[in-house]
Amino acid sequence: MANIREIRNRIRSVQNTAKVTKAMSMIAASKMRRSQQRLIAGRPYSETITEIIGHITAQAADGDGDTHPLMITRDTKKIRVIHVTPDRGLCGGLVGNVNRSLARFIGGQDLPVDAVVIGRKGRDFASRSNIEIRSAFADIGDTPSLADTEEISRVVISDYESGDVDEVHISYSKFISTVVQQPTIRKLLPVEPVDVASNTGGYIYEPNPVQILDSLLPKFVQVQIYHAILESIGSEHSARMVAMSSATDNATEMIQGLVLLMNKVRQASITSDLLDIVGGVAALEG
Repeated sequence: MANIREIRNRIRSVQNTAKVTKAMSMIAASKMRRSQQRLIAGRPYSETITEIIGHITAQAADGDGDTHPLMITRDTKKIRVIHVTPDRGLCGGLVGNVNRSLARFIGGQDLPVDAVVIGRKGRDFASRSNIEIRSAFADIGDTPSLADTEEISRVVISDYESGDVDEVHISYSKFISTVVQQPTIRKLLPVEPVDVASNTGGYIYEPNPVQILDSLLPKFVQVQIYHAILESIGSEHSARMVAMSSATDNATEMIQGLVLLMNKVRQASITSDLLDIVGGVAALEG
């Protein structure tokens, strides 16, 4: 059995660890609230641009306009996945879940698949799994702006329009609640027409719908990538807060167990000393 000094050292070590995990949990909680605010603030823009595209594509369908290149569906020969992950770990099973989701998706395809990876954890996973990496982006940070996704969307759109890839999907962790983050993969390109109310007579667009789509669809793709990054950041901080809170609770339980063990060892030591004293006295009296 360990002696009292060793147990005290272990208690001190676990207490120091608990202080760190508690601080990390508090920091993650603060970052989670800010990321939630950014996510909520960005939704109206995403919803509005989606609605406008729905109206414009409806008008274009009624006219003689050609289909925009980003909306053309062609025979699929190669697929690309934009894989969004955190740069850091210590967020429970979040990274493993989103990486396994990507692996299952790629494993279910009969066609070549490459990846544009956002985040160190996804990049490292793709390298270990021998997934072809078209581009990798890291250090996006906790407060990215829409401009930070410009280069990412440019690479994706350029390769799609040139025919290097025929489908683009985006993989990320969707923020559901503080304790629930859902690995999600959805199609990004070709852009599919959005269902809107049939009455679009109240909208007049200038210039013609095709010219508007030339400007709007690349921005739409960029917004979707940006929104997925915000979802991933919110999920990361939520998962880290929960993981660090759980680690703090476990450390507290461990400390309680070690204190109990230390008391037992101390009690056993005192009992042993008393027995020695009693035995010595009995020997002297005898």
